[in-house]
Amino acid sequence: MEDSEQKEDVGSQSQLKGARARRFKTTARSEFDQWAGQYDRSLLNFFLFSPSYLSMMQEIATWRKQHPHPFDALDIGCGTATLASMILSTNWPATVTAMDFSPAMCVEAAKKNNFQDRRGAAIAGDSENLPFSDASFDVVTCANSFHHYPDQQAVVRQMRRVLRPGGILIVVDGFRDNAIGWAVFDVVVGAIERDIHHATWSEIHGLFANAGFTNIRRRKSNILFPICTTVGLA
Repeated sequence: MEDSEQKEDVGSQSQLKGARARRFKTTARSEFDQWAGQYDRSLLNFFLFSPSYLSMMQEIATWRKQHPHPFDALDIGCGTATLASMILSTNWPATVTAMDFSPAMCVEAAKKNNFQDRRGAAIAGDSENLPFSDASFDVVTCANSFHHYPDQQAVVRQMRRVLRPGGILIVVDGFRDNAIGWAVFDVVVGAIERDIHHATWSEIHGLFANAGFTNIRRRKSNILFPICTTVGLA
């Protein structure tokens, strides 16, 4: 009798997790589909997104000092693919795949970047089930969308799966471990977006470590909209 009750409890918990995940994803897709047309005109580009992209570019540049060969990059939660544009505007020998859960964002990304050659592409996809073969990329990035993912550990494991040995993962998200960050991301953003989770400083380290990343390091930057850049090597 007790075994039966325990199985029912586990089943109920699994259903609740599944319902929560579906709510997270439905909310995020609806929000970003509606936002796609005005995304690049948002003030967040100045206060949050641009500093995040610059942080990522700095990390890629640092990584390239030891890896000067041509590389394949994947940007997850790409929005309108501003980071892809920045990478492709350099003299780096790179190809970039920009992926977003929102089909409308992918349409805007393709229009904005005019991806017509083999160096760039924008596709719709789910971060928990990346539609790529193992060891397909040298660089994986994710800026300011990680808090929308219901199973963050599954996402980081997927990121690790698609990286080649020696590849780098760079995740930037809101830093909520000080008073300003807590007020901005947990209170204000949490009230507006709902169904989100900004991982703490220690949580994000644990997610990387559990997925098998090494040389993990984190750094905080920005003041009014503090961000945490976490880097790990495959």
